[in-house]
Amino acid sequence: QVQLMESGGGSVQAGGSLRLSCVASGQTFTTCVGWFRQAPGKEREGVATTDISNPGQPKYADSVKGRFTVSRDSAKNTHYLQMNNLTAEDTAMYYCAAAKALFDISCPWTLYNTWGQGTQVTVTS
Repeated sequence: QVQLMESGGGSVQAGGSLRLSCVASGQTFTTCVGWFRQAPGKEREGVATTDISNPGQPKYADSVKGRFTVSRDSAKNTHYLQMNNLTAEDTAMYYCAAAKALFDISCPWTLYNTWGQGTQVTVTS
């Protein structure tokens, strides 16, 4: 069972940047790791996901393409979400998520079933 611990949230002005970190303990080479967010009054949505079927080509939600980037430090079992050019619409609780890829190694949003505790990102204008 993968355990996840996020950090790095905070408050930033519009146009600024933040980097979130997620330590994924127990991750294996078949573990999908992604990022989700949930704004007040809205459903949780996928932000970025690894794609085991296409390593090095993570998938992003349209709303964050070109602004958010995921990366990984394998030696530290740590995943990062670099968020640039933030807007007020990016304000949300951000969650690191994981899932074991058994039959679908493209890591679709619906596969994820393990969640971190979340970290708040607030963008002020």
